[in-house]
Amino acid sequence: MGDRSEFETTFASLYQEVRAIAHRSLRGGMAPWRSGGTLGTTALVHEAFLKLRNGPNLGWEDDSHFLALVSRAMRFVLVDYARARSSAKRGGGDIPVPLDEARAMSAGLAEEVLALDEALDRLAAQRPRLARVVECRFLVGLSLEETARALRVSAMTVKRDWAFAKAFLSRELARTAAASGPAGSGGTA
Repeated sequence: MGDRSEFETTFASLYQEVRAIAHRSLRGGMAPWRSGGTLGTTALVHEAFLKLRNGPNLGWEDDSHFLALVSRAMRFVLVDYARARSSAKRGGGDIPVPLDEARAMSAGLAEEVLALDEALDRLAAQRPRLARVVECRFLVGLSLEETARALRVSAMTVKRDWAFAKAFLSRELARTAAASGPAGSGGTA
């Protein structure tokens, strides 16, 4: 599957599940932006829709795979927003704000999101599946079973990958925090 018409039909048929993913990524789980109220659920869903619809032709095999693609698009929407917020902090000018945004992302939170994204990119370069597990579990808040279905692996594999990925990201974020020195907030990941 993969043309725009099929994409729109699939997105519409899975809209409630997509909204649930967006809601979990913003409000649930351990996502670092959950407490910032950066984007509303509807805004995140629509931004992800546009990112996917206007991007290159997608191919997906089933609903679980489609939802995994949507979750990845949501990650990129949140990271793009954090980059814009971080740029504004450094005098980058005005940033566009979605109409239903609840509150602005704090500059410190934007930096945390960017550090996490960079660490996740380093993980993806070494172990792509582990990065996908993090996107599904940490950023979107999927359960072990939901992640296993989305990635087409066993729940036990997800559990092992999740443990390894958390350790990797913890090391990377600690290294980033140490490199930024005492000028940072001194918080922990």
